[in-house]
Amino acid sequence: MAEKGVQLDRETFSCPICLNLLTDPVTIRCGHSYCMSCIKSFWDEEDENKIHSCPQCGQTFTPRPVLLKNTMLAAALEEVRKTGLQDAPADHCYAEPEHVVCDFCTGRKRKAIKSCIVCLVSCCEKHLQPHYDVVPLKKHKLVNPSKKLQENICSHHDEVMTMFCRTDQQRICHLCPVNEHKDHDTVSAAAESAERRAELEVNRQTIQQRIQDKENDVKELEQEVEAINSSADKAVEDSEKIFTELIRLIEERGSDVKQELRTRQETEVTRAKEHQEKLKEEIAELKRKDDELKQLSQTEDYNELLHNYPFLSESTASPSIHIRPRKYFEDVPTAVSEVRDKLQDVLSQQWTNISLAVIEVDVLLSEPQPKTRDEFLKYSSNITLDSDTAYRHISLSDGNRKATRMQHQLRYYSSHPERYVYWNQVLSTENLTGRCYWEVEWSEGVGIAVTYKNNSRADSGETGFGYDDKSWALSCSNDSYGFMYNSVRTPVSGPRSNKVGVYLDYSAGILSFYSISETMTVLHRVLTTFTEPLYAGIRVNFREAAEICKLK
Repeated sequence: MAEKGVQLDRETFSCPICLNLLTDPVTIRCGHSYCMSCIKSFWDEEDENKIHSCPQCGQTFTPRPVLLKNTMLAAALEEVRKTGLQDAPADHCYAEPEHVVCDFCTGRKRKAIKSCIVCLVSCCEKHLQPHYDVVPLKKHKLVNPSKKLQENICSHHDEVMTMFCRTDQQRICHLCPVNEHKDHDTVSAAAESAERRAELEVNRQTIQQRIQDKENDVKELEQEVEAINSSADKAVEDSEKIFTELIRLIEERGSDVKQELRTRQETEVTRAKEHQEKLKEEIAELKRKDDELKQLSQTEDYNELLHNYPFLSESTASPSIHIRPRKYFEDVPTAVSEVRDKLQDVLSQQWTNISLAVIEVDVLLSEPQPKTRDEFLKYSSNITLDSDTAYRHISLSDGNRKATRMQHQLRYYSSHPERYVYWNQVLSTENLTGRCYWEVEWSEGVGIAVTYKNNSRADSGETGFGYDDKSWALSCSNDSYGFMYNSVRTPVSGPRSNKVGVYLDYSAGILSFYSISETMTVLHRVLTTFTEPLYAGIRVNFREAAEICKLK
């Protein structure tokens, strides 16, 4: 109560203009009091109209009143200040633009602390007091301050909407059931509110349970992320160790080959030099004997000739050396090349298995990747070819699913900005997202591709499938497969078949090509991140044809 009394004193002795305690108080003829400086400033602004008014009651005065200090009020204020009463803070209880204002305050409005949905008014602390003291008003419903009280007035009868029509699902006033909502299912707004509040509580419990479930899922996913990171880090570490060991083994074998070559080289060179020295000695000996024989042949003493002839004619020559055709270590690089080719084939074949092992890691919150043809067929897509993109020598048939390379240009093709003008290619009409599967049957040799659509723009540098970083292509011929990406060709091994299956999982970044016969065999698989919608593509050379099969 003491606090309430202080509040009353502050309001009694406050200037309605500056809202602080009166300074040099003056009382004008209507009885209201102001700070002398405040009312002077207020009237200074009104001087242009020669009419001066009270800021509170609006009473006008002509001419401008002479202001005299109210000495009694000034003395009373001095006593009030001795009690410790201070000026109210600048923002004390007064409304800012974002606040709901009190409907009863005059002058500067105070901010409302409650709104009454029966009276349809908002009240500050002072003007709300009757709702706590007056018995009829105690029954009114008070809510947090609202700027939308007028929305509770019925537009037809200008009455407070205290009822609810369940038939039309809208609030109404007590007069609406007479005409507009006659014979409708109506209840009091309070009853409907209570029922809906109960429903809201049930819904809240459901939502809270879902929140709890989701939070548990988040924790599980956090654990899953940790497990994935840990497993991937260990796999990378173990794989690096294995590849390091493989590199070490290859380096050791390379060192062994080098050592064997050098050892054999040294042995053969030593042998050859030993034979060479021996031959030189024999040559020298033979030259000496040749000189002796020459001298003996020139002697005229036949007794000397006959005496020395048998001795000089004895031969000490070593057997002839048979040198093989000059082919030394040329076979070694050939043998090493064969090892390299076999290792490359093994790595190429085994890379598919490694890629499969990576892909078969379950993707969180998604279905596992298909493994059988029946599972792939669940994702089969109805794909047709877009005649607006077809090269002018490509004829489309069978519902625009078959592309055939013709000898002459097709005159019925009009100019189109998306048409290929340099490459024997055509795109699908449909873009590919999500999971898609289709099969292409071909003859002779074709290119089966997946590409971004801007690959087909001639004005942006048209390229063939696989010759840029916007397309992925499998080249098929009767004797080989090859995968092309960004102008790099990778040989692909696998069983020959004139039917190729293509599987795309866009979000997972998986693109796979399969040889289709009695079984499905992976030819090549791509793991990447796709950034634009994809389209199927077909490239056909002269008199070749390819058809997208009907799978549904």
